[in-house]
Amino acid sequence: MAKTKTVYICQQCGFESPKWLGRCPSCNAWNTFTEEVIAAKEVTRPAASMLSSANKPRRLSEISTALQARIDTCHGELNRILGGGMVPGSVILLGGEPGIGKSTLALQLALKMNQFSTLYVSGEESEQQIKLRAERLGTGMEHCLVLPEVNLENILEHAAKEKPGLLIVDSIQTLSSEMLDSSAGSVPQIKECASRLLRYGKQTATPVLLIGHITKDGSLAGPKVLEHIVDVVLQFEGDPQYMYRVLRATKNRFGSTSELGIFEMRENGLSEVLNPSEILISHRDENLSGVAVAATLNGLRPLLIETQALVSSAVYGTPQRSATGIDFRRLNMLLAVLEKRAGFKLASKDVFLNIAGGIKVDDPALDLAIVGAILSSTFDIPVNPNICLTGEIGLSGEVRPVIRIEQRISEAEKLGFDAIIVPAFNTKNISSRHKIKIHPVHKVEQLSALLFGKKNQSMGN
Repeated sequence: MAKTKTVYICQQCGFESPKWLGRCPSCNAWNTFTEEVIAAKEVTRPAASMLSSANKPRRLSEISTALQARIDTCHGELNRILGGGMVPGSVILLGGEPGIGKSTLALQLALKMNQFSTLYVSGEESEQQIKLRAERLGTGMEHCLVLPEVNLENILEHAAKEKPGLLIVDSIQTLSSEMLDSSAGSVPQIKECASRLLRYGKQTATPVLLIGHITKDGSLAGPKVLEHIVDVVLQFEGDPQYMYRVLRATKNRFGSTSELGIFEMRENGLSEVLNPSEILISHRDENLSGVAVAATLNGLRPLLIETQALVSSAVYGTPQRSATGIDFRRLNMLLAVLEKRAGFKLASKDVFLNIAGGIKVDDPALDLAIVGAILSSTFDIPVNPNICLTGEIGLSGEVRPVIRIEQRISEAEKLGFDAIIVPAFNTKNISSRHKIKIHPVHKVEQLSALLFGKKNQSMGN
């Protein structure tokens, strides 16, 4: 008879302990340990007949490397992120904040992939709720099967009977298996359900899309082993108050993790944004101060993003600093460089920074545009709307080179900009085929004279 033992498992990271702990020594989370009963399986030596039917070692030279045909998702953005489409038998994990549009994207995928039947398993919504969303998204309902179920054994039984071309589970935290006594969403249940769904996908060559919840710090809920089990991890990002969503791959066994897709949330679902630069740059009727356009990269995709800054005298004793869309510490560093290296007195000023469109950018090449927007608001002089900027600023005030400068210049030239300000070091690798005017800068103090004609003696104003 199999022996049973009791362990305490952290619901955040999966750390196991023989006794209850108030604080997890692995992830430092408080009050996350729950008691789980684990039954040990009886291990018997397999017979020789069983070994003969199992997988055997093969030489690498004997293994075929023929690529399987990928499955078209009918979404150009999603195909690019996945590396050309879904691989048969792959398991994809889609995570994101509540209300960001994970279920909408999954159902829209099930409706559009009408080359075969899809099975949409929902553990959170009823059939009527899914039908109402499907009517809003569009056609394709004849090929989509809906199953409101949380029992894993029933789901696998229906999947084996229907043989869908795509299995979608919304969400993995709501499933539970009869083989375990723990509740749905616990670490053992998530590991067991994900492993069996992975086994089903590999055995039947059926792609499986799992939707996962995230914790308050933005990481996927459940044990870290969940991300190791699946083949692809997709992160759906964006502010629910804005219309734009960014889908990026943090893990991809079948392609690059540098690609990303941008979607726009509309009444009829998520729409692909084929040229996001034109949308992220506002078309103003008049030139306003405090606005500069940055040529940045999000993954491998060049984007032109509008940075907005407001500099005003501090009303209260302590100046306010606010940053939306970039790291707040990066803003503080750039303000310190402006004061120490360029002579700008901003210690008594309120500084507010915003990235238009509600997207988040972590490209250091955004530094030059941020400084340009801050200087524009300080002088109350608008930046020429036909000039964009790209470059990283170091602590000594030097403008450091950025990667893929050709892509940034080409994107700015395609959108009709007349000039671009780049790091001087990058000019060594720029071809002469560009028609756009290129202005190189070595140090941050040169930016003021280049944009506004301000010399060093007027920098303290």
